[in-house]
Amino acid sequence: MGRQHELEVLGELTGFAAPGTAVIVRGSSGIGKSALLRRVLRTARADGHLVLCATGDSLDTGTEFGVVHQLFEHAADEELDEHVTAAVADHDAPYRAVAALGRSDRRVVLAVDDLQWADTASVLWLGRLLRRLDGLRITVIATMGPGQKDCDNHEIGALLPLFRHRIWLSPLGEAEVGELARAIFGTEPEPGFVTACRTATGGVPALLHALLRSIRTHGAAPRADTAADLARHVPAEVGRTVHATLRGAGPDVGTTAVAAAVLTGPPGPDADLRGECLVPAAALLAHATGMPGPTVEDGLHTLVGAGLMALVDGGIAFTCPVLAVAIANEVLPSRRLEFHARAARFLIDEGAAWDVVMPHLLNGPLGQDWTVDALLRAADDAEARGDRGAALACLRRALREPLPERVRAQVLVSVGEVELTRCVPTAVNSLRRSLDLATAPGERAAAARSLAAALFTLDRYSEGIEVLRQVGERIRPASPLDALRLEIDLVYAQLGRTCTAAAGMPRLMAMDLAEAAGTRVQRPLAALLSFRSIMDGGSPEEAISYAQQALAEGVCPQDDESYVYSAAVLALAVAGRSDLAFTRVDACLEAVRERSSALSYAYTSTLRAGVYYRLGNVRGCEADARAAVETLRGVGAGPTTSHSVAMLTDALVKLGRTDEAEQLLVEHGLNGRLNRHWTNDFTALVRGRLRMAQGRVREGLADFLHAGDRARTRRMAGPAVLPWRSEAALAHAALGEKQQALALAEEEVSLAQAWGVPEFRGIALRVLGVVQGGSAGIDLLSEAIGLLEPSTARYSYAQALADCGALTRQNGGSSSARGLLRQAVSVAQQCGAMLVAESAQEELRASGFRPDSPVADAHGAGTLTRSELRVAELAAEGLTNKEIAARLFVGLRTVEVHLSKAYHKLGISGRAGLAEALSG
Repeated sequence: MGRQHELEVLGELTGFAAPGTAVIVRGSSGIGKSALLRRVLRTARADGHLVLCATGDSLDTGTEFGVVHQLFEHAADEELDEHVTAAVADHDAPYRAVAALGRSDRRVVLAVDDLQWADTASVLWLGRLLRRLDGLRITVIATMGPGQKDCDNHEIGALLPLFRHRIWLSPLGEAEVGELARAIFGTEPEPGFVTACRTATGGVPALLHALLRSIRTHGAAPRADTAADLARHVPAEVGRTVHATLRGAGPDVGTTAVAAAVLTGPPGPDADLRGECLVPAAALLAHATGMPGPTVEDGLHTLVGAGLMALVDGGIAFTCPVLAVAIANEVLPSRRLEFHARAARFLIDEGAAWDVVMPHLLNGPLGQDWTVDALLRAADDAEARGDRGAALACLRRALREPLPERVRAQVLVSVGEVELTRCVPTAVNSLRRSLDLATAPGERAAAARSLAAALFTLDRYSEGIEVLRQVGERIRPASPLDALRLEIDLVYAQLGRTCTAAAGMPRLMAMDLAEAAGTRVQRPLAALLSFRSIMDGGSPEEAISYAQQALAEGVCPQDDESYVYSAAVLALAVAGRSDLAFTRVDACLEAVRERSSALSYAYTSTLRAGVYYRLGNVRGCEADARAAVETLRGVGAGPTTSHSVAMLTDALVKLGRTDEAEQLLVEHGLNGRLNRHWTNDFTALVRGRLRMAQGRVREGLADFLHAGDRARTRRMAGPAVLPWRSEAALAHAALGEKQQALALAEEEVSLAQAWGVPEFRGIALRVLGVVQGGSAGIDLLSEAIGLLEPSTARYSYAQALADCGALTRQNGGSSSARGLLRQAVSVAQQCGAMLVAESAQEELRASGFRPDSPVADAHGAGTLTRSELRVAELAAEGLTNKEIAARLFVGLRTVEVHLSKAYHKLGISGRAGLAEALSG
């Protein structure tokens, strides 16, 4: 026990221990009764008192007067006068002996440890003694814990009231646990560590001492991270001590305790000691042990009486989680396997939920004919519940069984698909093995597509493309439709790289929807053809038609997940239907979040960030792109995160946070040479925008021209896909190169006119107006405003308003300019375009008008980014930071940062005011 606690109890006990007094100290096993008694007796001996002591033993309860004989054996060793010595030597007259001792010149302290195990004759003798203590120089001190002979036993029950003073030793509290940990480790323990140790041991000093010493011996520090690993430090002597106690209680009780400990949770180091250890129902224990149900129930009752278990809400639990682990650790592995196998079979036959059966399946023996089917069903159930970790555990456990190759291939595909949501590099190995084992064309096609997708995520495009090509060629004779499905992904992947785009282009141009009409391949083929429709020579109407067919089952259809559907989303946005694209992607993101697929969540978040980019919603783009970047990093994805990084960079530039944008590019290796994937066409454009914002105009121009060169390789040079000419025109203009600027701007307007979507003509006209300048420029900007006002492109609309207002003021129309500039500020603030808003405010001040408040001083729920708002709303619902992190697929630190920023913007100090602040 804690030092202060021990001293307080010792002082109390010493105060009671006067001659003619009887004191009993009670408490649960391991609470420190025996240590306290030994200390009192040492003090008594040091003071010159005669100390007689005995200890009850569960193995000696049938030995008559066993405790009494122990007492007088100690007395026989003392130097006594002849009268007393003769009395003590007469074992047939113990009362005469104790009376003789009590009349000596020395005070006598008679002590019995573990009174609950004393034999019946000794208990009756002690009762008679306690009734005759008055006038004797004898102090009786006893300790008592739980055991077979507790208060409900007749003899013990009659004895307890005869003790005039009673002390109950309670478990240590957290403060005392912390004090003890500090003394053992010589350093301040973290609060989480203290709480975990208190929970694991129940505050029982003996268990706590053993656990803390073991942790120190293993070199672990008293930190919160050690708390999750306490089971590894449960010392073996605890288990051996408990098993010795169980042997004294009888074989049935011991078997019941062992089965309960094994079946309570994961064995050994995988157990979590920070929660309650509820034991299985008696019926399950009876089946697992092969004992009758009433025998098991009697065993549980005895274990409760012995203090090893306790009644709790919902059933019976081990009083300390450490006890369950300590008992289970001493059980032979073969016996543990048998218990789990019997438990799993019983639960399946009883129709129990698969999440209840699963722990026993995972820890059962190999080679049982029903196990594989049960594991696969448990995996399917876990997948449906969104518990990917449990599904993966069941699948990996199934792979340890002797499986036919075809079944093993199918299981490996499932393993790889689940691993894709958790760790992409690991998934590649499983998917490659599944492809090697698959034999049927459909199975080989599915395995090849999954493997290729994983390789693409790791930026291993050459490998992924080769997998699709080789498998497609091999299965084409047997299954042309499966081969066509592979070819769709292959062509889309080829178009994505400048070095392979030429190889995929002829096949793309030759494809026709009739090749897959009425089949499951029609949707992915329509997605690919929608991509063709936004290339040079295509049309918006055709793009929309193909895209709607492609997305009939959503952006991430469960029967056919593929990157090719992102082409349909892009096609809708480029064709002027960003609103429809948003509806599709938003619905998909909610479905993906429910499926708990991290990779699909990142992929869909990137898509929605792209739609937000098209809509001009800067804050929405920032939130989704950031979520995608963090999630992809969490599953080990490679440099292909550049698309989400580019989206995030663009949003940061528009928010005026150029330093953060630069750092982001540096962290992801995108500040130098860009790889050849088509997503980096956009990265080059965004990097050019950053360079312009930084005043590095010549570098920005180089990035814009590079983006254009890359886009032309894929015949995607139109302004709707990548407005590189407009950006390059503005850079040329900033460098004073007006002729080059005008040439690019006019070409952009012409191409936008040919494409036929008003918003892109408005965007191009806005740039031409800025480059042209003067009254002609104002007219062009006014026309751009008219085209953009009814469109969904709110950022571009804010830009046009701000540019028109600025040019109008520069041409002497300050009064007219103010209305345009004030409207620009309003629209820019609504979509989060703080850089445009600040620029417009500067122009307003130059026109003689002072805005009501600066942009940077904005506060309230409306100023939260989408990520901050999402985290704040979940926190307001009562979710913990850990639960929020799991829900959003982000790190715990990310949640903490978002909450901190939300508190600041909302003007509150913590969670207590969140709900009100968000609704205000």
